[in-house]
Amino acid sequence: MEHLSDRENEEQRARRAARIARMRREKQRQEMRRLMIKRYLPLGAGVLCVIIIMIVIIMVFGRSDKDEIQQTKVDAQEEQTDSKEPLKVSTEDKAAEDGLNIMKEEEFPVYSFELAPDSVTIYSEEVVSTNAILVDAGTDTIVASKGANERICPASMTKVLTVLVAAEQIKEADLDNAFTMTTGITDYAYVNDCSSVGFLDGEKVTVRDLFYGTVLASGADAAVGLATYIAGSPEAFVDMMNEKLVQMGLSDSAHFTNCVGLYDEEHYCTVYDMAVMMKAAMENELCREFLSAHTYTTTSTAEHPDGIDISNWFLRRVEDKDTGGEVLGAKTGYVVQSKNCAVSYGVFGEGAAYICVTAGSTSSWRCIYDHVEIYNRYVRAK
Repeated sequence: MEHLSDRENEEQRARRAARIARMRREKQRQEMRRLMIKRYLPLGAGVLCVIIIMIVIIMVFGRSDKDEIQQTKVDAQEEQTDSKEPLKVSTEDKAAEDGLNIMKEEEFPVYSFELAPDSVTIYSEEVVSTNAILVDAGTDTIVASKGANERICPASMTKVLTVLVAAEQIKEADLDNAFTMTTGITDYAYVNDCSSVGFLDGEKVTVRDLFYGTVLASGADAAVGLATYIAGSPEAFVDMMNEKLVQMGLSDSAHFTNCVGLYDEEHYCTVYDMAVMMKAAMENELCREFLSAHTYTTTSTAEHPDGIDISNWFLRRVEDKDTGGEVLGAKTGYVVQSKNCAVSYGVFGEGAAYICVTAGSTSSWRCIYDHVEIYNRYVRAK
């Protein structure tokens, strides 16, 4: 009877997990529909205005003959068909329909971590972070947590999503493309008192430098440069970041307003959300490379002939600590409102992967020791 009860409980958990996954996918579809309407409706209105202006011009110049007008419309339609940019939709219903079609063509993975029967609350006095989570990335189960679903400011952990979104838009061959830094980008870091790689106005750096600079130096100059290279502007890139949150099923609890991690009331997520972002990033080959690097020297330029040496200080400081395994990737963050926070990815035992996220620690060193304590105390694969 006890064995039967265990099997029934397992079946109930499986049904609950399937139900949650269905709910997340339905929410994902609704959010994608809303985003598609927001993106394409203004374009449709613009096309409609152009058509109206064309008709008025034709009428003013006396070209009101019915046959000529009809031919003009046919020519316009053929021109739109032949052009590289197809005519955008002009109604809300059509935009929504296109959004649904996109969802049908490309189903994005819905990431979800579930509580396991042996999940525990983090109670160790050695963990001073106010929010924390440890996830078994192989089984997608929450091993230990506290305040995992409370809203936090992710600070520079934001850049995990920045590099993930950027990496999904380029090919490895693009990494050696040149990007010219501008005064607006370099000043952004200084005006907002952010970390900086040290790139200068007019300096031609590689896209690879921007990726490494965003992660290792947590450079705002690199992050804004990367966003500008990918999307044309930081604002357009942030829209892409929020679309990615929708795709990952996180839009209910996460929303970003910048690609750097500056504090904003509308820039937030949970440590659970950040664990999801880290898993997605470490599954991306390019992101894994950047998040796992300990040191890097940027490309030689006229302004920096020897390049700029940068380091991921979390990885360099944690590598000599006994965690029972190996921490392979990490990204830290700090703003006054979040205090010290970090997300790390470690491998233990025979290759079992775990993700740890903390927020609200009292110093950068204490944040590292929180991760060490959580790995040592709660990792199963020892």
